[in-house]
Amino acid sequence: MENLEKLIRELVTLDDETQWVEFKHNNYDPLMIGEDISALANGATLQDRENAYFLWGINDETHEIVGTSYNLQNLKKGNQELESWLRNLLSPHADFEYDLVAIDGKYVGVMTIAAASGLPVAFEKQEYIRVGSYTKPLKNYPALQAKLWNKLQNKVFEDQISKKDLPLNDAVSLLDIDVYYDKTQMARPSTVEGVVNSLLEDGLLIAQDNGLYSITNLGAVLFAKRMKDFPKVVRKSPRVVMYKDNTRVDILKQREFDRGYAVVFEELMQYINALLPSEEVFEDGIRRKIEYYPEIAIREIVANALIHQDFSVTGAGPLIEILEDRIETSNPGRPLIDVFRIIDSPPRSRNEKLSALIRRMGMCEELGSGWDRIAIACEKKYLPAPRMDIYEESTRVALYKQADYSSLTTDDRLWACYLHACVQFIQRDYLTNASFRARFGLKDSSSAAVSRIIKEAVDKKLIRPFDPNTAPRYMKYVPIWG
Repeated sequence: MENLEKLIRELVTLDDETQWVEFKHNNYDPLMIGEDISALANGATLQDRENAYFLWGINDETHEIVGTSYNLQNLKKGNQELESWLRNLLSPHADFEYDLVAIDGKYVGVMTIAAASGLPVAFEKQEYIRVGSYTKPLKNYPALQAKLWNKLQNKVFEDQISKKDLPLNDAVSLLDIDVYYDKTQMARPSTVEGVVNSLLEDGLLIAQDNGLYSITNLGAVLFAKRMKDFPKVVRKSPRVVMYKDNTRVDILKQREFDRGYAVVFEELMQYINALLPSEEVFEDGIRRKIEYYPEIAIREIVANALIHQDFSVTGAGPLIEILEDRIETSNPGRPLIDVFRIIDSPPRSRNEKLSALIRRMGMCEELGSGWDRIAIACEKKYLPAPRMDIYEESTRVALYKQADYSSLTTDDRLWACYLHACVQFIQRDYLTNASFRARFGLKDSSSAAVSRIIKEAVDKKLIRPFDPNTAPRYMKYVPIWG
């Protein structure tokens, strides 16, 4: 109640009514209220506000608190409660709350209306908007309508509210601020206010109209001390599962990491690396640990699973699975880039703000360069080519342990041939019979077998000759798009 009073006193200081605030004295006309809720919800989205407000008991010219004689929750439309009648005629996604607040012995009715999300809010199947001090049908203003749709379509997950109505200290205490400043390499201000300014600027917090604060999904998913404190992202905690073999029947170990990605990433990587197989060898009297998988590739596929997931897919989060012959990462959502152009395409992510902040903290590379590094690292260790498989609502990436070339399927060899051509191309070089043999550490005697794979890759339009007129033994190849 104290915060509502503060909110009211802030709102009445506005010079004029806006697209997201409406003042009335005792006018409770049901049709007017319904149309204004639609207009205010849509106006709040246009003005990048989280909420709009409809206040009764305010002089709409002077903004003086004069008090209202009614409580909307006690009013009816016919035989139906007015609030219920309004909700039935508004869009299903429309949302509002009503409170009656006593200020200096006078009652003020406060309706807090959530900004339109996904679709414009309509009343009786008609969408409205505030134009000056009037409520008008949105369809009569095509420019505003187009602007509203643009706002709705670009309302990204990171900007949405994960937890709201928090006092300043509570908001800051739920996030690991030390990690934020350490990872971004910024000097930490000496005051809470200074800290808040940084968090506001990076979009981790939002200052509410009532003097309280909201933590955004971006703030929660990156810096939450406990994901359980944020219901919208709690299912997005990364989980690691290690199996006895390749059947996924017998689980040897599993663990869920219930903290923000930036907070837990290094610990997550250490845990994964400790579970992965390796061997120790002696070289010149020095004991060395040989990893079966390139650490840089592991880091990139895990980071990509966190960053590029589709957060709108509920009930699923990033999963890292360690099997006998491979490690796989799975994440909700399909990639925005064609898998055949994953190496050379410009970086693109559905979570741009999350990606930008994570790259700023040095957790991973751009999407494109990250896959370059993955493919090159696997080639240096003579590993089978990394695979990306796309499903209806998820993406799976696999890195494989070293295997004899002879044990690979034809499909695996073709994919390795294509990916090698891509790697050579971005390094301003070409796929040749010799380069592909070197990629797998094959002897000259394998030349004929490699030629057959290259020919099949050409037939399947995965690669093409750089110069078709070159003699066969000197032929060079590039990706089909190269």
